[in-house]
Amino acid sequence: MKKILSIILALCVTLIWTPMGFSRTKFVTIGTGGVTGVYYPTGGAISRIVNKKSKQYHLKVTVESTAGSVYNINAVLSGDLEFGIAQSDRQYQAWYGLAEWKNKGPQKNLRSVFSIHPESITLVARADANINSPADLKGKRVNLGNPGSGQLQNSRDVLAAFGLDEKKDIKAEYAKAVEAPSLLQDERIDAFFYTVGHPNGNIKEATAGRIKVKIVPITGAPVEKLLKKYPYYAKSIIPHKFYPDAVNESDVPTIGVKATFVTSKKISPKIVYAITKEVFENFEQFKKLHPAYAVLTKENMLQGLTAPIHRGALKYYKESGLIKYLKPELIPEKYKKKYLKYLK
Repeated sequence: MKKILSIILALCVTLIWTPMGFSRTKFVTIGTGGVTGVYYPTGGAISRIVNKKSKQYHLKVTVESTAGSVYNINAVLSGDLEFGIAQSDRQYQAWYGLAEWKNKGPQKNLRSVFSIHPESITLVARADANINSPADLKGKRVNLGNPGSGQLQNSRDVLAAFGLDEKKDIKAEYAKAVEAPSLLQDERIDAFFYTVGHPNGNIKEATAGRIKVKIVPITGAPVEKLLKKYPYYAKSIIPHKFYPDAVNESDVPTIGVKATFVTSKKISPKIVYAITKEVFENFEQFKKLHPAYAVLTKENMLQGLTAPIHRGALKYYKESGLIKYLKPELIPEKYKKKYLKYLK
């Protein structure tokens, strides 16, 4: 009998609770995007910061290159990924059951953690194609982005705003962003859209080739109407200094969205709390990991979100005092009574 009790006691010790839950290391994966975009290094930055405390949290974070926003949201909701990076517009559409989620309906298990860098809708065109506005894309060969990427819908929104029909007015291509620069330099397309944080390797590649290119402004009355129609878009600037080989002589005005870090309602709050805490507690270090993060503040990392904040992140925001920057609608209904009093 004593031997049996000893065995049971030993088993209990091996399963002892730790700050992360159980003593065995938990592996979680962040879905990102193409390796040349900003999503992939963003996932890497988050994983490196958290993995420095892997022994404390018994948590190991890995990164996966994926097809982008739509894929990441769907994979998070299906349980194939624990976390994903997605454009703020795609988060909005998933939460409300729009666009790719129209037939599935509102995705109410989706949860926000925080937002990251701004992403500008970037229109790159051959300098000799006489494209000075999205309106000039009529009759041109244009890459809109691959299915499953956030930029595809952004491209469509811009075209529609300028009165262009994707099927009738342009010769649309649907290649991945990483393929677009070579397509442009090989003169197989006249222009391409890419929603991305800057500076970006693909855009640098496109501007440094034999064919001279320009970054086309996305401005004017059509854009003002678009901003009123879709609350997740905002005006942004693409700095000229990032792409000195483009024919542009100054910064380029455009519009954009934000990259957001999302998860599922089903993910353990201890895991979400650990990741949120390490990113914000090492904020200055995080900002230095990519030039696109230079404009970040702790306050604006709580903006551009639609899905409710995951309760693990909410716990950290309350402890740190950052909760005052949240909008009331981001507090899950179940926790409103507990947390609304801490908002501004």
